[in-house]
Formats: sequence, structure tokens, C-alpha cells
Amino acid sequence: MDQLLFGAVPYIAITIAIVGTIWRFTSHRFTWSSQSSQFLENKTLFWGSFPWHYGIIIILLMHIIVAIIPGVLLSLNGSIGFLYFFECSGLALGFLALFGLVALIYRRLSNNRVRAVTSTWDVIVLIILIVQVVTGLGNALLYKWGSNWYAASAVPWIWSVILLKADPNFIGTLPIITKIHIFNAMVFIAFIPFTRFVHFLAFLNPLKYLGRSHQLVRWYSRSERTENIRQMK
Repeated sequence: MDQLLFGAVPYIAITIAIVGTIWRFTSHRFTWSSQSSQFLENKTLFWGSFPWHYGIIIILLMHIIVAIIPGVLLSLNGSIGFLYFFECSGLALGFLALFGLVALIYRRLSNNRVRAVTSTWDVIVLIILIVQVVTGLGNALLYKWGSNWYAASAVPWIWSVILLKADPNFIGTLPIITKIHIFNAMVFIAFIPFTRFVHFLAFLNPLKYLGRSHQLVRWYSRSERTENIRQMK
């Protein structure tokens, strides 16, 4: 089972993500967005979006940096002070992301206007995200020093996948909740082209994203213009 889930599925997920992203970009380019519902409701969105994005983006960056320089982290973790700081920081960011995600889910369920524009894909996105965050926190709470075993076990597996020599033996002895966390990450990758996940790819070209023109929004109304609007015209 490990050979299938962590030896073959990674390449299936990556292939689906690459082919699907190219297909969506060439055939459905105008759907390439986060499909914001900010106009429908803004207050709860603020309390959900900011904690979620700050928490999850920093955690993701931490995962990427450790994957690039695992030896440096293992060396730094030799200091008990740094180890506690790193572990507590990751746990705090995880709870921050969970708070934001729960707020976003509550918004989807409680606001009639937002719920009316919620699609099946949106529900799938929320399920994948909540599983990822909860299993990540579960790893941090149930198994100590997760940064050490991530650098020592998960990172070698990641590099084996990148080098086209996927070796599930690296993570074969990890706890089941950790395997769920890793497998769900592959599901996340496979679903990128078909959901609003795709909007985060804008980070791949940040200069163009930051330098793009302002969006022009025009409001159209079938009702008769008021006197103030006529005077402005």
C-alpha cells in the first residue's frame, strides 16, 4: 500500500496538476482567480482570510526552506532553545491558520448570500484544507519534535520523488496521521487546476502580479439615475 500511495500516486498527482493547469490556462483563462466573494460579505471574511493566509503561507515557506536545507535545521535543532522556539512557532501558526479556516467555513455556512454562490468545488476545497490543517496540528501535538522527523524522513522522500526515484521506505514507519497529512498534500496538488487553488500560482510571477493595472469596476443599474448622479454626469 505504501508503494502505491507514496511511490506511484505522487507522479499521478503531479501529472494531473501540470496537464490540468495548462488546459485551464489555455481554455479557461478567465476563470483563473480566487473567485472572491468580498462584495457579498466582508467583516467575517477579514477575520478569516488574514489569519488563514498569514498562517498557512508562513508554514508552507517553512516546509519549503527545510526541504531545501534539512541539514541546517537539524544542526540548529541541536540547541534545545531553538528547537522549542521552532516547534512552538509552527504550532502557533498552525492554530492561527485553523482559526482563519474555521472562520471562513462558518462564513460559508452562515451567510445566505455566500452560501448561494458556494459550489461543490468550494466544499471540496474546504474539506481538503481542514484535513490538512487538522492532521498537521495532530502531528505537532501527538508526536514531539516534528521538525526533526520531517527533515530526516519526509524530506528524503520528497527528494526521491523529485529525482524520479520515489522511495516510500523513508516514510514507511511514520504514524498514520502523518501519512494522511502527506497523502492529502498530494490530493491538494492534483486538485489545483480544477479549483480556486489555482490562484496561488500568481506567486510564481510576483513582479507581474504586483505591477499589473488596477482593476476597473463599472456598476450598471436598470433603475433610474438619481438627481445627484445626473449632476455628476
